[in-house]
Amino acid sequence: MDSQHRLDRVRDAMVQQAIDLLAVPPGDDLQYLLGFSPHPDERPCYLFLTTEAVVFLVPEVNAKQSASYVSDPLLTYVDADGPGRVLTEARKRFGSRRRVGVGDTMRADAMLLLQQQWREAEFVLASSVLAPLRMRKTRTEIEALRRAAVTADAAVQAAWRACHPGVTEAELASAAETGFRAAGAAQVTFTIVGSGPNSAFPHHHTSTRQAKPGEPVLFDLGSRVDHYCSDITRMAYLGKPPAHYQEIHAIVDEAVAAALATIKPGAPSKAVDLASRGVIERAGYGPNFVHRTGHGIGLSEHEPPSITNTNNLLLEEGMTFSVEPGIYLPGEFGVRLEEIVVVTARGAEVLSRLARTVHIV
Repeated sequence: MDSQHRLDRVRDAMVQQAIDLLAVPPGDDLQYLLGFSPHPDERPCYLFLTTEAVVFLVPEVNAKQSASYVSDPLLTYVDADGPGRVLTEARKRFGSRRRVGVGDTMRADAMLLLQQQWREAEFVLASSVLAPLRMRKTRTEIEALRRAAVTADAAVQAAWRACHPGVTEAELASAAETGFRAAGAAQVTFTIVGSGPNSAFPHHHTSTRQAKPGEPVLFDLGSRVDHYCSDITRMAYLGKPPAHYQEIHAIVDEAVAAALATIKPGAPSKAVDLASRGVIERAGYGPNFVHRTGHGIGLSEHEPPSITNTNNLLLEEGMTFSVEPGIYLPGEFGVRLEEIVVVTARGAEVLSRLARTVHIV
């Protein structure tokens, strides 16, 4: 990763957005800019960036590790003193500022400290600068996403192998986590497992409910490899799926295929959502598709672009996002199928190698 190149691009964007100071907290934006981020906690930490200078304000507990990644000046403080003195020093270095961009995930207490120092400034979200840059992935970033997708496929297969009547959602989540680790995932970010009627909750909290014969199980699983994320959703069925389930599964699969067919450089983001939503609406289940078709993915599990039916953003090569329509029938079951795609000159590259057909146990 060429940190200097990324910082230069950010500075160019800052000029265009009339942002004369950027303050980035620990997290994915900092990882993107420096290739390193301290553990986020209650201790204020900021990368300050102007068109002329970079200063990293960091607690002493993280200073030595930070110094091995960051050549720019460090302002450090110890827990007993707090960040007040070094924040005042940062104010002296940078002086008065008109417009300060702050990282979108900055803690409120860290934000308030900045507002106390730069009372004259307008504060805006740094995503106006960083999101357009992060949306377009380099070849190296896409390779990392491909490696992450391999671990997601392995996790689904491990969960399928563990699926049988009587197994709990928590046990299936554990099997998926083991599959992730065995395939090389550095971090398991989430394991959503919904059996039977729980599959009708799009963001179900995995529970100790036991899977029963004659019902589906939804697996929505994610990991990180080299800091980049995976995200996949597949279905299993305990026994022979009845006609009603097969109908719903086929509609959702058709919705995925319709969305994938629209993806190409220059297409509006909303066309992807409208294509998948149209399939589900024509089948009579429009009210049961209760979320957007997809979200961007990269260093963050959810990042721009948002694939909604109101987003006019034009797709570009290198954008990466999910395609995950679903139909949810409260009290019965839900079906969601998810692919992570890369926008290429030829259309959508799907990163998973797993078929979307239901896995019958």
